[in-house]
Amino acid sequence: MDLTSLLIFLLIGAVAGWLAGQIIKGGGFGLVGNIIVGIVGAIVGGFLFGLLGLNSYGIIGSIVTATVGAVVLLFLIGLIKRA
Repeated sequence: MDLTSLLIFLLIGAVAGWLAGQIIKGGGFGLVGNIIVGIVGAIVGGFLFGLLGLNSYGIIGSIVTATVGAVVLLFLIGLIKRA
């Protein structure tokens, strides 16, 4: 992976984590927190999209997939915290 790909990967993670934080919590988690939430969200979103037979393409598709996964992740974490 070259430097440009790594930077795009981290940027997508940061944007997706921030968006998920806005949707679920009402705020972000800081730069590092957003990146971590976004990257884990990308994994979760990719898995969920695969189960549903959905595909996403390009940077916007990657952001949507990662954001959906991050929202699901944060929702599940919220449920576990309440239990």
